[in-house]
Amino acid sequence: MARTNIDIDEEACALVMAQHGFSTKRQAVNYALRKAIIVPMTIEEAKAMRGTGWDGDLDEMRRFEPWS
Repeated sequence: MARTNIDIDEEACALVMAQHGFSTKRQAVNYALRKAIIVPMTIEEAKAMRGTGWDGDLDEMRRFEPWS
């Protein structure tokens, strides 16, 4: 990591820190930067996943009662 001095929106930084439980501005800024570079998959990529299969028993999942 490199050390860089930047002017940031203090209010926005405080909101990110509060919402995500960060104790430092560094954590908040790094989190925001990483969130900004996440690119959602394209419609074409999503369509290409169609029919790739699923292993599971839906009836079994519906019968599962975690509270019992």
